[in-house]
Amino acid sequence: MHASPPDPPARGQRLVFVVTEDWFFASHFLPMARAAIAMGLSVAVVTRVRAHRAAIEATGAQVVHLEAERSSLNPMAAGYAAGQLAGILRTLKADLVHCIALRSILVGGAAAAMAGIDARVYALTGLGLLGARADATGRLARLGLRGLIRGPLASRDTRFLFENPDDARALGLDPADTGVTIVGGAGIDPEAFAPRPLPPAPPLRVALVARMLWSKGVDVAVEAVRTARAQGAAVELSLYGAPDPSNRRAIPEATLRGWSTDGVTWHGATTDVAGAYGAHHVACLPSRGGEGLPRTLLEGAACGRALLTTDVPGCRTLVRNGIEGLLVPPGDAPALAAALMRLAADPALVARMGEAARARILTGGFTEAAVARAACGLYAEMLA
Repeated sequence: MHASPPDPPARGQRLVFVVTEDWFFASHFLPMARAAIAMGLSVAVVTRVRAHRAAIEATGAQVVHLEAERSSLNPMAAGYAAGQLAGILRTLKADLVHCIALRSILVGGAAAAMAGIDARVYALTGLGLLGARADATGRLARLGLRGLIRGPLASRDTRFLFENPDDARALGLDPADTGVTIVGGAGIDPEAFAPRPLPPAPPLRVALVARMLWSKGVDVAVEAVRTARAQGAAVELSLYGAPDPSNRRAIPEATLRGWSTDGVTWHGATTDVAGAYGAHHVACLPSRGGEGLPRTLLEGAACGRALLTTDVPGCRTLVRNGIEGLLVPPGDAPALAAALMRLAADPALVARMGEAARARILTGGFTEAAVARAACGLYAEMLA
């Protein structure tokens, strides 16, 4: 017996996104805002506004500034921000609050409780260092987070949105639970990231497109390429991205410039990710963990490039070892070097993996349209 679909929400009901940074919303979640507006919701985005107000407002969403430091989980600062946010939610007359990423869940969940708003979506975009740490401190931190998010911050109408099933399990939730939805990250537009012909080889050209953070394993990629080249493999690595000044794990620019030798080139940030991947054979992200589902891997896959990444939550959600690419242990430069040598020696394998990666985007629920449909279905159910 099939359940009846939920009634559509009343037009004009107010959905409020809570996200720490305007650039993060602009780079990942504009399609979700457009889809919510298309289904008749009134949408507002509460965030720290820097340079992306216009891009968000172009969707039809209202932007409300909230100054908060995302790199700190200081309880006093978080409590002050939650109080401010509660006032904003009351003023906006929010019907549903969608909190994006861990800090927004902690602050936004507390604010929603203060404002008496039970309908909440908690969208975890990765556990960060809490997810990457395998020691006792990491386990205790995850246990505390689980108790908080599923305890005082949860209401009877709270729903959870995850980008990989591992993060759901880390919070003690079954990915198959009715209150849990797994989506393909923020999704990707396969038309904007269309495949281009592979460049000539050798050398094997590898692109790492990400914020230049130690947690992304950029240093591991550099060491692996140097090792592979020392063993005779024709491999070159291009680094695209800038350090994130508000992130304690940012790699200093002097270090990045110092790495730009012997087959490694740091290009800085790029606005043409599709073009960058089009000039390379492989999309690489040797993350140390804590990912949701990395957008850069979605972009590389949509561009039809073989994927080389680590066996950590999020990355392994998209990449099946030996099909769309290769998985290696996190922090293991020799294993990454061996994978690079294998790919450099087998151009046909690189091409097959790139084709499989593109197919996975199209059929596996990793497009923007698929993610927006899942989110809007959740909104309709909660607001019916």
